[in-house]
Amino acid sequence: MVMRVRVMGMSSSRELVVSAVFTALLVASILLLPSLLLTGGRLSPGSKNWPFLAASSGGAAGAGEEQSPRYPVSFAYLISASSGDAYRAARLLAALYHPANSYLLHLDREAPAEEHRRLAELVSGRGVYARAGNVWIVGRPNLVTYRGATMLSTTLHAVAVLLRLRRRWDWFVNLSASDYPLVTQDDLMEAFSGLPRDLNFIQHTSHLGWKIKKRARPVILDTALYEAGASELIRPANVTTNLRRLPTAFKLFTGSAWTMLSRSFAEYVTMGWDNLPRTLLLYHANIISSPEFYFQTVACNSRRFRNATVNHDLHFIKWDNPPKQHPLYLTSRDLRRMVLSGAPFARKFREGDPVLDRIDREILRRREPGQFSYGGWCSEGEVALCSNPQEPSRKVLIKAGAGSRRLKALLSKMLSARNFKKQQCR
Repeated sequence: MVMRVRVMGMSSSRELVVSAVFTALLVASILLLPSLLLTGGRLSPGSKNWPFLAASSGGAAGAGEEQSPRYPVSFAYLISASSGDAYRAARLLAALYHPANSYLLHLDREAPAEEHRRLAELVSGRGVYARAGNVWIVGRPNLVTYRGATMLSTTLHAVAVLLRLRRRWDWFVNLSASDYPLVTQDDLMEAFSGLPRDLNFIQHTSHLGWKIKKRARPVILDTALYEAGASELIRPANVTTNLRRLPTAFKLFTGSAWTMLSRSFAEYVTMGWDNLPRTLLLYHANIISSPEFYFQTVACNSRRFRNATVNHDLHFIKWDNPPKQHPLYLTSRDLRRMVLSGAPFARKFREGDPVLDRIDREILRRREPGQFSYGGWCSEGEVALCSNPQEPSRKVLIKAGAGSRRLKALLSKMLSARNFKKQQCR
């Protein structure tokens, strides 16, 4: 299966062909990547600021990447969308955009062809994206089953593509079209610039509770793995009553499906050089809601990463009490709590909800829907600079604001010696 990822430009398109063969057991995306994806060995920047964390090897940039002056850190985003989400995905991209980052948009195969064309038009209509060359759309999308293993395979596929693109980035972030940022990208860069690059932000717990019976023990099949047009979860008749036992070869962890993964961990789950990620991928092919188990279980069973995993998903999410399958929709009534949380992202939002306009104006300082978020490369009153993201005098300029201070306070609390160790994998 050949995956075509396109850079959308105003007058032309650049195409990158990425080969990614998916088997029913989800392993091919981690078997065929070249070993050149491995990072060079050096101490992680920022480790000295957190003496209770062991500095580990592995730089942020891959070998052969451009070594010119750069922003302190950068991020690789996956924006996942489904039918009806084209406009929301394009709006989220604009709210998150920064020329130092990398962006991959995946509109799944259930969306009609017209909607795929619409997303391509919305992205190609912004000439800045083509000039910076850092926005891609998956041209041959995956069929995704909600709560199925294909959700996980799509995320791993995105990680592999973003690594293969050979661009600088320090952390991988997966978001859905119903998410929205609560800080500018300059705020995010400033707040993360002093952190060890090997930190992963993965909400996790080994206390499975009701998930043992409802998700961990049932054996399911995701039909999107082997049928061209079917997308559903089924339970084979011969295993509906004979539930499998919990594993003893490793400890199962669960948590949020929304994560921020370090580049070193992203390479680890993609390459699987000690076979743990590959073994766990096979196991999670038949678990309900595998994205809520896989990264947690890999990180917490890995000697290298278990002590570099922060127990937080960096999202503000509002739940029913007791929690239901889906979180509550956020509105303007929740804006104050969102801001006070210090979290850089929030979910979920209804399309076009007025609270998004308030976030644009009051937090991201986007005075008009078509503008980008405030930052050094695209400052208020100097919008013309946004059309030239490679402006030499602005290429490494950061203008952080109140969002950075809120996020730094949250990170300092999470990474204090007392809290960090207390929240480690157990």
